[in-house]
Amino acid sequence: MNSKKFLWLPVVAILATVGAHHASAQTATVPVGKIAVIFSEAFQDSKLGINKFAVIQNQLNTEFKKPQEELDAAARQVEALNAEIAKLQSSAAADPKSVQAKMDQLDQLKKDSQRKLEDTQRLYGFRCFDVLTPLQEDVGKALDLFAKAHGITMIIDGSQVPGVIYAADTLDITRVFISEYNSKNPAAAAATTAKP
Repeated sequence: MNSKKFLWLPVVAILATVGAHHASAQTATVPVGKIAVIFSEAFQDSKLGINKFAVIQNQLNTEFKKPQEELDAAARQVEALNAEIAKLQSSAAADPKSVQAKMDQLDQLKKDSQRKLEDTQRLYGFRCFDVLTPLQEDVGKALDLFAKAHGITMIIDGSQVPGVIYAADTLDITRVFISEYNSKNPAAAAATTAKP
């Protein structure tokens, strides 16, 4: 019985030493800092967000106004042609060849409209990337400087990280950052730099 106690004492002493060393190593490397939450989706809010985003969005809307009007006109033509075909088909004196011709015209109009829509969406995506990427990079740099200036060591984007169920108002820096960014980066500057 004495020999069993003798074997356990060194094992317990070694485990206690290792455990104490591990615990002291953990406390020595625990980072200290402030965590904040930001909701980046608010940046693009046309009234309360970053003003440069609103300026660029208005420029894009103006740039793509004509293609949008053409797509709207094509949609109205499709509706009118559908109504015309339905009227012809319900008529007893409808000529099958004229109904078929209208249906062929409708199919072609739909194909052309779909191609136009896809082309416009693709071009819009490219333009958004071209004009928004520099602004997003600028906002990212400004957010980095903001964090350093306020002693923030980690910012969690509540718009991008699923599962943020609650964040105290004191952690949310969204409004403060947007206000500071807008004051340091007037929207008028975006109007001159974002043109194609």
